[in-house]
Amino acid sequence: MSEKITIQAQVAAPRNKVWEYYTSPEHITKWNFASDDWHCPSAKNDLKVGGKFNARMEAKDGSWGFDFVATYSEITPDKSYTYVMEDGRVVDVLLKDQGTGTHISVTFDSEDQNPVDMQRDGWQAILNNFKKYSEGH
Repeated sequence: MSEKITIQAQVAAPRNKVWEYYTSPEHITKWNFASDDWHCPSAKNDLKVGGKFNARMEAKDGSWGFDFVATYSEITPDKSYTYVMEDGRVVDVLLKDQGTGTHISVTFDSEDQNPVDMQRDGWQAILNNFKKYSEGH
């Protein structure tokens, strides 16, 4: 039985910039990895209901990699979207204005292969990397 996991970040950037950096492939490849020994060499994003998101995630040493693929089920531009991963798990992304920046929260169904804390920490590390990238560019 999966449980819902939520990760969050406060990004010092306006919501329209956060949306662009979070959904545009040319930016996704710059932040979509949890640690410096991984990278995201390619990303495609057909940002529409029924469209697909596909990001290639690989260890830099070539030892392992996978395609993260999902299909959009709901989109409210500049505010939120929901997609379903290939294994049926659901991910909800929500952006809200907060102060002079943007609060981003991502809620996803856990999988049963890895401990919940490991999943939360990995996804949070990616979101932290996004925050660092988007605030620095």
